[in-house]
Amino acid sequence: MGIIPCLPSNDRRTKILDELIFESKRMVEEPEIMAEDASNNCPRCGHPLPRDARICLECGVDLALFAMLADKAYLDGISIPKTSAPSPEILVPRIGQYLLHQGLITQDKLDVALRRQKELAEQGHRLLLGQTLVQMGFVDQQTLDRIVTQQIIELHAALQETNRTLEERVRERTAELRHALDRLTEISQIKANLISNISHELRTPLAHVKGYIELLADEQLGPLTPEQGQAMDVIQRASQRLGRLIEDLIEFSTASREGLRLQMQQVSLPDLASNIIERSREKAEKAGVTLHTEIESDLPPLQADPDRLSWVLFQLIDNGIKFTPSGGHVTFTAKQEDRQVFLAIQDTGIGIPREKVEEIFEPFHQLDASPTRRFGGTGLGLALVRLILEAHGTVMRVESEEGEGSTFSFPLHAADNIE
Repeated sequence: MGIIPCLPSNDRRTKILDELIFESKRMVEEPEIMAEDASNNCPRCGHPLPRDARICLECGVDLALFAMLADKAYLDGISIPKTSAPSPEILVPRIGQYLLHQGLITQDKLDVALRRQKELAEQGHRLLLGQTLVQMGFVDQQTLDRIVTQQIIELHAALQETNRTLEERVRERTAELRHALDRLTEISQIKANLISNISHELRTPLAHVKGYIELLADEQLGPLTPEQGQAMDVIQRASQRLGRLIEDLIEFSTASREGLRLQMQQVSLPDLASNIIERSREKAEKAGVTLHTEIESDLPPLQADPDRLSWVLFQLIDNGIKFTPSGGHVTFTAKQEDRQVFLAIQDTGIGIPREKVEEIFEPFHQLDASPTRRFGGTGLGLALVRLILEAHGTVMRVESEEGEGSTFSFPLHAADNIE
């Protein structure tokens, strides 16, 4: 005894089509799927296809499924771009080809039905190809219903198989990305450990070097000539710069591995700013840059780590001085807005190209990475600034115009507004 398949009812067939109609409309409305002379091309990507192709190997679209859905979109009157030249065969080719393949109609009858369908469409009467074939008596309604039902079953099975394949590909790709992320995390950890180890190893010999430099500079190991004194000043400044670099490396590697530990307390911004400006004044004078402060007198104390905040502000002012030509100025402003205090460092320096603003926060990155670059540095300063501000729960905002200058600003909570 044979097995009789349970075919979907008309309601079920309609539901299947409705579930897929959105994709059909999208395909029909997209200009690129309707290339001229595309009768042997994929209607979605335009890739050349054999006449009996079921799936486009280029983009993976199921051609029979596309045709069935385009059938529905065609009846709904979806507009086609005027730049394309679609034919009825492109819109509804598969039902005709299927009937032809089953030997239920001839090629001549199919051609006649396609021409008739086109004529009716031009008169404002939209009919599916199957309906046209029935109307012309080339097939009966019972045969058409059987063929449509059979196609729906096949398309539904093909869609399920496509979904299974897609899900498998997604799982494979997710596993690959997870492995890549784990590997990237491992490499990042190795880099942070290496930086930390090297920095700690450099700190001890540098302490000895700085100790003897101080002894020599103070002439405790013998008198110095004026030329030797000048040389010792240069050596002393270089050792201090190297010391700051090592401390930055240690700080960055520690923050990357363990995060930042903040000692939050009330901070008087006017006192903090006065100290930072005083530390920066010598460098500013040598660079011919004027320092200004515009701090409201009645500012409430801030809730912050004073050492970290001081380092951030000093770094921003130091950068402003470094990148501002002689005759320019760097301004430190602070004003209260609602329950926050907004701090900003503005300079009249060389500015930053808009497309490169995010790059300045990348560790070990210089916008000018050439060996002959004018401005030195390791590219760690602003990376650490961002880490410290994020630990305070705030975000840096950068406004810059190339050749005009830059403004770095961020808000902090007032101490009396912290619960």
